[in-house]
Amino acid sequence: MESPNLITKNIEKIAVLFPNCITETADKTGRLKKAVDFEMLRSMLSEEVADGEESYEFTWVGKKSAIAEVNKPIRKTLRPCKEESICWDTTENLYIEGDNLEVMKLLQESYFHKVKMIYIDPPYNTGSDFIYRDNFEMNSEKYAEQSGQLDENGNRMFRNTDFNGRFHSDWCSMMYSRLMLARNLLSDDGIILINMDENEITNLQRICADVFGETNDLGTIVWDKRNPKGDAKGISYQHEYILVYASNRALFTEKHKVQRPKKNASAILKKASQLYAKLSSKYTLEDVNADFSAWLRNQKDFSGGEKAYQKIDENGNVYRPVSMAWPNKKKAPDDYFIPLIHPVTHKPCPVPERGWRNPPATMQKMLREGRILFGKDESTIPNSKYLLQDNMYENIPSLLYYAGSDTELLSELGIPFDTPKVVSICKEHIASFTGEGDIILDFFSGSATTAHAVMQLNAEDGGHRRFIMIQLPEVCSPESESYQAGYRTICEIGKERIRRAGEKIRKGTGADIDYGFRVFRLDDSNMEDVYYHPEDITQQMLFRFESNIKPDRNGLDLLFGCLLEWGLPLSMPYCSEQVDGVTVHTYNDGDLIACFDKNIPESAVKAIAERQPRRAVFRDDSFADSPAKINVSEIFRMISPDTRIKVI
Repeated sequence: MESPNLITKNIEKIAVLFPNCITETADKTGRLKKAVDFEMLRSMLSEEVADGEESYEFTWVGKKSAIAEVNKPIRKTLRPCKEESICWDTTENLYIEGDNLEVMKLLQESYFHKVKMIYIDPPYNTGSDFIYRDNFEMNSEKYAEQSGQLDENGNRMFRNTDFNGRFHSDWCSMMYSRLMLARNLLSDDGIILINMDENEITNLQRICADVFGETNDLGTIVWDKRNPKGDAKGISYQHEYILVYASNRALFTEKHKVQRPKKNASAILKKASQLYAKLSSKYTLEDVNADFSAWLRNQKDFSGGEKAYQKIDENGNVYRPVSMAWPNKKKAPDDYFIPLIHPVTHKPCPVPERGWRNPPATMQKMLREGRILFGKDESTIPNSKYLLQDNMYENIPSLLYYAGSDTELLSELGIPFDTPKVVSICKEHIASFTGEGDIILDFFSGSATTAHAVMQLNAEDGGHRRFIMIQLPEVCSPESESYQAGYRTICEIGKERIRRAGEKIRKGTGADIDYGFRVFRLDDSNMEDVYYHPEDITQQMLFRFESNIKPDRNGLDLLFGCLLEWGLPLSMPYCSEQVDGVTVHTYNDGDLIACFDKNIPESAVKAIAERQPRRAVFRDDSFADSPAKINVSEIFRMISPDTRIKVI
């Protein structure tokens, strides 16, 4: 009942490529286990092994410990908090409270290669934010206890000031271990976006190149916030960065274009459709275009590129004229100089100085499709007609200009939170890189902006994207506005924001989307700690082992603990019912059925077996004695032989 041992998984991967490099060794108890023969592996890789002091690498004090921490299994679980959730039985969204390092360890099986997009805004290491302390050799529990840098749940945290001698190393270790776990969750065509400012951008770029590979770098977006920092001692930064890495660049670019929806395109098409619908003998196409141009000029938030689509043709299509001249400095081939014949005067039109952009066959095809714009006569060079409906996406530029904030939005929601991510920016990136049914993960959830953006986008385009938010329950300062408003932790703020944002979106759009979320809280394992050597067990301790399950755990706790162990998603449909006096839990329409009550009657066991679930789970003390347990196996063997039975 512990998280996967990633060292074992890595050894299995090496065994597939180099089976002769796998050997056996004894662990501390003398049991044999698989191990890697590094000398053999070195000989297999020959000269490709980096050795010596002059190999290119990025390192810091604590990097090896950070890697070891990633692979170390934990004995913890995620406990459901049904009373804090919305639409518990049906929602596919998750909100998880706990240290994101430990939570992602627990999600390794259930969400391995299933997350399409990770979008995080981690601590910037400004000297005023908190950094998570993990179980590294350089960061002892004793140090954390003595310095009082523990939160109410015992998580190790500290304020990473300039006076700390391990200023960059602590931050790098914190990020490195989490990004390594995050990489395992990304789908093969997945993508990660990371917000960062100038304090750690250089180290973050190196860490991402190390974790995801330099070849998977899709670029960096510079976000110009148009607001220079007033307390700067050097250059006053007014921008931040968004790093973009793919899990596999080749696969990602094969399946997706790195593009974003053209801003305001839908609004332009909607307005054009409204005006075109009024077309009549008294309201001509010329009138339509005059009103359309006037409307565009009055749109203060529209860019010049958007306003360029200022014409409506006879079919109601919005378009802009675009030059068809050869774009290169060198002259085009000879057949690119064939003149076009004006459709009215039947005379040849001028050809651009360096020729046409397209070959003759393409030009003729464009003529047949009505995609070439001629002047009133043959004296002007024809242009091509770019239809907006065919160009609803544009390349994502490296510069993002946005000077606004969501302070007013959060104020409307009654949510006090400093420096939240901007919903519109977050929504734009989610729209660019995800689609129907994709999972978006944010393991530095904060005020849950990402969840807000996912719901808003789903409401606008009818998508079915799902979110997973992970947030450490950091305690709000008693002096903060959040504390004064009644919020004691960041998690309370995030959950309440999702509730209020969902209600606001529902009222504003009327969209029928998933506004719910299941809440889980990181906790110790559901199972009693029975890992004692015989000499350590006393007679008094035996009373604790009457049940191997902790007394404060209920059936829902045990059910979702089993889902994590079996590697099943936590977001499938759930229901419970009473069958012959006991509670039966049904998950994903019978994919798994469980009953954890004591003294389960045979009739209830038969009722479960008759539904022929793929998996059935019971607890050990659900049965009066060993014969009763054996009888369960016989019932399933006769009624549902393909069911996998588990007793915990």
